[in-house]
Amino acid sequence: MGDIDDILCGSIDMHLHHAPDSLLKRRLDALQTAKQAREFGMRGIVLKSHDYPTAPLAHLVNLLVPEVSSFGSLCLDYETGGLNTSTVEVSARLGARVVWMPTFSAANSRSKVAGLLGIKLPGEGITILRGGKLAPEVTDILHIIKDYDMTLASGHLSPGEIFALVEAAKRIGLRKIIITHALERGVVEESLGLEAQQQLASEGAFIEHCFLTLMPTADKLDPGQMVAAIRAVGAEHCIMSTDFGQIYHPPAPEGMRMFIATMLKYGLTRAEIELMVKVNPARLLSLD
Repeated sequence: MGDIDDILCGSIDMHLHHAPDSLLKRRLDALQTAKQAREFGMRGIVLKSHDYPTAPLAHLVNLLVPEVSSFGSLCLDYETGGLNTSTVEVSARLGARVVWMPTFSAANSRSKVAGLLGIKLPGEGITILRGGKLAPEVTDILHIIKDYDMTLASGHLSPGEIFALVEAAKRIGLRKIIITHALERGVVEESLGLEAQQQLASEGAFIEHCFLTLMPTADKLDPGQMVAAIRAVGAEHCIMSTDFGQIYHPPAPEGMRMFIATMLKYGLTRAEIELMVKVNPARLLSLD
């Protein structure tokens, strides 16, 4: 238990969900999640919602649980205005630290998510490409992310969109980039292969691995395959997040403890894991 608890202490979960949520039941709200993170000695959490910007919520949670740094974020889904530069600008001014490209509203994800949830979702989904080129508003959004020192996350975009996004981000000098749950298959039509992950990592992006991907309620990926993918890319180019918050999973901080324990059991070293749950997330959030 010693190594697990020591690694968990000071860790950062850059991808978790919380109540309230319009589509899914959530295990805990943001305040409850931060309180448990404090009990475990975690350093920070990033609050993610598909429904609304979370910077104001993070501000309140930080006042109540100052021992843990809670960070706001924004998903560029229909519910928040999609590819709306004004929404991004306001979230940036309010202190949001992560901007996700479209997730449940992505064209590469819309029908898959509707099927998983067993509901009808309006709209065909958002793509960031127009005629094979990056939409002008996306370039404007990237400039805002860079100017406010935020982190760009790829959301549920297709591989072609991701490569166009990373190329454009690099072109303007935006270096804080996350490839969202790269091994996840259940919520996207097209996913990234290992060679694509290696190429994106070589261009400076961080490859995110989420504990949710291993769950029997999600992709049921063998943990050994995740370890192999991490080793193929290099832990220095990866982060570990939970993507937890679902009613049928443990709370996200406990999920991080379980994720750390699982990766240790399947052969990753303490040093590799600490890179992915402490060093790299702190760099992305400008904490160190």
